Amino acid sequence: MTTESPEKLLTPVLSEFWDQPESWTLETYRRHHGYEGLRKALEMPPDDVIAYVKDAGLRGRGGAGFPAGMKWQFIPQGDDKPHYLVVNADESEPGTCKDIPLLFANPHSLIEGMVIACHAIRSNHAFIYLRGEVVPVLRRLHLAVREAYEAGYLGKDALGPGKNLELTVHAGAGAYICGEETALLDSLEGRRGQPRLRPPFPAVAGLYACPTVVNNVETIASVPTLIREGQDWFRGMGSEKSPGFTLYSLSGHVARPGQYEAPLGVTLRQLLDMSGGMRPGHQLKFWTPGGSSTPMLTDEHLDVPLDYEGVGEAGSMLGTKALQCFDETTCVVRAVTRWTEFYAHESCGKCTPCREGTYWLVQLLRDIEAGRGVPGDLDKLDSIADTINGKSFCALGDGAAAPIFSSLKYFREEYEQHVAPRSPGDATARGCPFDPAATTAWADGPHAKTAHQEVKA
Repeated sequence: MTTESPEKLLTPVLSEFWDQPESWTLETYRRHHGYEGLRKALEMPPDDVIAYVKDAGLRGRGGAGFPAGMKWQFIPQGDDKPHYLVVNADESEPGTCKDIPLLFANPHSLIEGMVIACHAIRSNHAFIYLRGEVVPVLRRLHLAVREAYEAGYLGKDALGPGKNLELTVHAGAGAYICGEETALLDSLEGRRGQPRLRPPFPAVAGLYACPTVVNNVETIASVPTLIREGQDWFRGMGSEKSPGFTLYSLSGHVARPGQYEAPLGVTLRQLLDMSGGMRPGHQLKFWTPGGSSTPMLTDEHLDVPLDYEGVGEAGSMLGTKALQCFDETTCVVRAVTRWTEFYAHESCGKCTPCREGTYWLVQLLRDIEAGRGVPGDLDKLDSIADTINGKSFCALGDGAAAPIFSSLKYFREEYEQHVAPRSPGDATARGCPFDPAATTAWADGPHAKTAHQEVKA
């Protein structure tokens, strides 16, 4: 990709008319080819729609990047059971802020995509599970659903003569764990949101023990334009294995944070060029490619293609494409501590590795950040994270371990500065090197005696 004019890399599709007056209304959406993709899709047999999306290469935009068409294809046919579509709008990952703006500015793109998906998987009832704290988005989404019912896109004969379609908007109670698809389904059924053991997978026994597709907001909202413009147009963007466009959420110590819609495969360097770079007088230290649950990267990875394969080869995950950028003034230990506190708080407690492991990670990190740690704590951190990683019911455990592993890999010396004095008997040198005042306050406080004893030992 060329770097001569970075702005030309932008591909405003979902965000094309976010800045227009009343962008969320049906009238505005129709002026921008709204529901044209639906008309084209309803003329195709359901299996052909699935094959079309599969061949286009649309991958899930919610984290793992699983092919959307393949997920739809898993739904068994001729089983005489209801089929359900559930859209995961419980956006709670730290640093992720793409689905909520999309729903706020252009909710009809999601509704049109849901009708197409329901036609494809032969579903007559769809659900949107929305993060309950975003009340303005909830109100705007209800308005859009009402407009769609009145226009005949939902309700009686929406999918053809005798084929009705109901859409239910459900507001969650604000649990991060409900972003995990099986915990979301339990919550939607009225139970406490906790991950289920798999198999069976949702495609076989999901909502109400019936075949269910669970997709992210951006994934489904991308379907109408894909159908309308065609496979070749969609594959003309991105890379071979990660085609299409996507929303990158750029935040942190950057000059102009925000949503940047570009082809998959763009680099962070190019996105920073578009956003004015890091804040004046500072430079990039570390960043996350897909929210805090993905392993952090450093300034050495500025030119890594931001697609699923490129980021994976760099040792991380593209995830939700939440690019949190931190400059040299940020203490890595402090940042990782705050993230780990979040995961410990949001752990549902169902499985022991996550419930107990995240608790002990927080205790260790707080001690290390405050200067109360000892060198052996770093190996203990790594060991506890390894005990959690891959051994919990869901990906929350893996997400809690990822910042630990990656920060120790790239910034172990910074951890060591927190636990080792710079000179014998100098307890004030322990703690966070980025906050001397706080370190001195700690050294003069109730823990000072213990610190001096540790130094002498």
